[in-house]
Amino acid sequence: MKRLPAFLLLAILNIACLTPALAQRMTPEQNARQGSKAARNQQKMLKKQAKQQRKAMKRAEKQQRKATKKANRDLQKRRARR
Repeated sequence: MKRLPAFLLLAILNIACLTPALAQRMTPEQNARQGSKAARNQQKMLKKQAKQQRKAMKRAEKQQRKATKKANRDLQKRRARR
């Protein structure tokens, strides 16, 4: 007799645990929406990284121009002293 209530309790708990698992399944529309959102997010991050890379390259080119300009100025000063 004690087995029947224990079995019923086990069955009820099993059904209670299955319900949230069924509710968490994604529909194809939700899956597509989530995929497109992830793709947009990745594009956004790639665009941001590309912008930072362009900015860094621009900064490096500017420093190179300044260094070349300074070297030329110093060379002209040395030649003028002779």
